[in-house]
Amino acid sequence: MRIGELAATNDVTPKTIRFYEQAGLLPAPARTSGGYRDYPAQTATRLAFIRDAQSAGLTLAEIRSVLALRDSGEAPCAHVTDLIQQHLADIELRMAELRKTRTALRGLAGRAAATDRSTCTDADICNIIGTPADT
Repeated sequence: MRIGELAATNDVTPKTIRFYEQAGLLPAPARTSGGYRDYPAQTATRLAFIRDAQSAGLTLAEIRSVLALRDSGEAPCAHVTDLIQQHLADIELRMAELRKTRTALRGLAGRAAATDRSTCTDADICNIIGTPADT
């Protein structure tokens, strides 16, 4: 299968496929006598896996590690489970941080609505975010 057909089958660009090859996610394909890339049919399955893994939030390095396990004959299930748990923990942490930021911003928004802009002085950077300078 040539690169254009593989790209169309997986709704990606040929440039993406070449990038995945360079990144070590897709093995280099055989070449035709004319020098065109000639991908085996199972490359479409591998490409679909890469796209699904990216959609799940895995990095290219993590995807490469999963593929390396599979290529060595090992089932990557335990490794994938660990990656998913790590990503879930990271997301939970980020969500907690975002909730704290939202609370702080809501407080600042209330402060901004109640601030009389005419009371700002040259000594103050911003009465909304900081505390007014003592004069």
